Amino acid sequence: MNSSDFAQWSLDVIREEGASLSWLEEQRFDWTNPLSLALEQILNSKTVILITDEKRKWFESYILTSINTLKLDRPLLPIVSIDSLYQHYSYINGGEMIDVVEDMISLSYKDDYIFWYVGKGDDKRADIAKRQDSSYFWIFDEEFHNGFTLKSHDKMLDIKLLQLYKLFDASLSAAMFGEVDVSS
Repeated sequence: MNSSDFAQWSLDVIREEGASLSWLEEQRFDWTNPLSLALEQILNSKTVILITDEKRKWFESYILTSINTLKLDRPLLPIVSIDSLYQHYSYINGGEMIDVVEDMISLSYKDDYIFWYVGKGDDKRADIAKRQDSSYFWIFDEEFHNGFTLKSHDKMLDIKLLQLYKLFDASLSAAMFGEVDVSS
């Protein structure tokens, strides 16, 4: 299977969910292209450093609690929050301090990591992820390389985030178990 097969696999999963996920059907290529790149990196043993804007802290907690739940029959995913690596991350202003944090992360993870950012594109918490070509984004109100774009004013945004997470999790499991090939 190639990335077009991953798009078909995703479409099949979206359609199985029925009307609740129908909004994603038209955007599936916008969804599958960056996701396949992120999954490929995850399958190559990179640690995921999760960053959200302040309004999505609840979602960060949800992901960190859910992704490695005891009920899963798959290997554990190395995922951490940027805040667990540097508790003062929210207070960083300017490129020099981002450089210092990025150096610390590079030393710790030997450059075997990717950033996964969820939130508004203009939030300063996105800055470190935007500096890395390999970062993965669920970004609001802006188009960005390796990103899936959502609207921050969407009344269904929180529900859509949960639906996207469910699809991300299913995609991760399918890729880990060879049910779908995400390599480019």
